[in-house]
Amino acid sequence: MEKLTGIKRIGVLTSGGDAPGMNAAIRAVVRTALDKGWEVCGIRQGYAGLIRNDVIPMGARGVSGIIQRGGTILGSSRSPEFQTTEGREAALKVIQGNCTDALVIIGGNGSQSGAYELSQMGCPVIGIASTIDNDLYGSDITIGVDTALNIALEAIDRLKVTASSHHRAFLVEVMGRECGYLALMAGIAGGAEVIVIPEVDVHPEIAAAELRAAYERGKAHAIIVVAEGARCNAARLGHFFAEHQQRLGFELRTTVLGHVQRGGAPGAMDRLLGTQMGAAAVEHLSRGEHGVLMGMRRGEISSTQLSEVAANKKPLDTHLLELARILAK
Repeated sequence: MEKLTGIKRIGVLTSGGDAPGMNAAIRAVVRTALDKGWEVCGIRQGYAGLIRNDVIPMGARGVSGIIQRGGTILGSSRSPEFQTTEGREAALKVIQGNCTDALVIIGGNGSQSGAYELSQMGCPVIGIASTIDNDLYGSDITIGVDTALNIALEAIDRLKVTASSHHRAFLVEVMGRECGYLALMAGIAGGAEVIVIPEVDVHPEIAAAELRAAYERGKAHAIIVVAEGARCNAARLGHFFAEHQQRLGFELRTTVLGHVQRGGAPGAMDRLLGTQMGAAAVEHLSRGEHGVLMGMRRGEISSTQLSEVAANKKPLDTHLLELARILAK
């Protein structure tokens, strides 16, 4: 772990997809840093704003009343330019031009890969694990996951009520481009009959057979939860089921939750997680430590080298699919 001394001013930015709890992390970074006598600047619109020098001073009152707000007050965006060497060099010049001694970067995989690149260029960086996909190596659970999961679960519970009333099956698509964590956990907690995730390919014939089996067991409804990034997503499964409606037993409806899972106020867990990670990031910098990601591992806030985060992919416990299959009966 690299060492850093003489901090006077730090920057903080949020990058990639927004996640409930990001504002709690921003608030903790700002107020913990101010308590140490440091100045804090906020970078708006992620790496794109960093390249544009969209930098603002941040004080204690500037982060008042944001812990309960969803999204991020600093804004976020994707930045293809930052993925180039020229873009990263431009970003580094902005950091140096603002006399910023270190940077705290709140975000997921792409954001932390960018954090690693900056650290390799000599910029002192601390990452904070934040993504509703929960696919970031170095943290058992990331900021935003709990709130997004509960939003998805509430939707599934509501759909189950109307599904039971009309003897229907509902196909529910949740977010997750490459990781099926949200779909898997929402499916288990919501009592889904079928769960489809990117990590395990499920043929539509198998899904249809599971629905028919649930119908023949006398179930009044059925729920299929599918991740948006699965090969057989809601659109493809819905098309297949429409062509084989008589085989299902149930009448089928499709609901795509989409970005509604990102919205809303963060729950208690994400507020606490964001606060703890934000404070821990500043504490690490105060000890002269950087080049790491702050995450939650085995129930404790801990750090992982950004080089490890960038080089590794977090696995999903697909054995839980078997548990879901058993419980669905």
